[in-house]
Amino acid sequence: MKRAIVFGATGFVGSELLSELLDNSIYEEVTVVVRKPINSTHPKLKVLIGDFNSIPGLIEKIIVDDIFIALGAIQNSKQSSVEFYQIDHDYPVIAAKKLKENGAKSVFLVTAAGANPNSKIKYVKTKGETERDIIALDFDYTHIFRPTMIVGNRKDKRPFEKIGMMIWKLIYPVFIGKQTDYKEIDGKEIAKAMNNAALNQTQKVKIYNWKEMKFYANSNEAIQLE
Repeated sequence: MKRAIVFGATGFVGSELLSELLDNSIYEEVTVVVRKPINSTHPKLKVLIGDFNSIPGLIEKIIVDDIFIALGAIQNSKQSSVEFYQIDHDYPVIAAKKLKENGAKSVFLVTAAGANPNSKIKYVKTKGETERDIIALDFDYTHIFRPTMIVGNRKDKRPFEKIGMMIWKLIYPVFIGKQTDYKEIDGKEIAKAMNNAALNQTQKVKIYNWKEMKFYANSNEAIQLE
């Protein structure tokens, strides 16, 4: 029996992931770190209330085996570059580092397709830097999930994102062959892929693009993709 912790459990992917992990028999306890109470109860669920500034002290004595990070800032005019970077980079790296010091063996991180620390595009560059710095922590197993357009039925309303999804649905069919990494994927599938990946950890660093996420989302036994 193992213990897991989830960051971003109130988001679209994170909330679906939480349900998957609570139903996963390999976990005896699932901890979530959220900014406010969540409307969810379960015998295995442990809720910690905190934010970016309080996270180091909050998880100081938390011991888990697997770390799941599904954080993502919503870029808008009210959010500064500093806040965006804190949520998308600093928060995941600080949390992962502290939990590894406490004994965590594996980390599962959601970033984005094309993540590259050398990119000139802020979003892609930040995701790439987060990947780089998480990998540098040298976990026994590091799993990185790179979705492009995340679709599905969200609880929160994001009108601009809905418009983007409509446009993406029109253009994504042209991305074939090597470009399949840039196809849309449902948030539930990402969550299922992350959960199933936890059942089959063999590679020190594994990247999950669209093809791998689709495979793991539909594999009950999480057989490793050839």
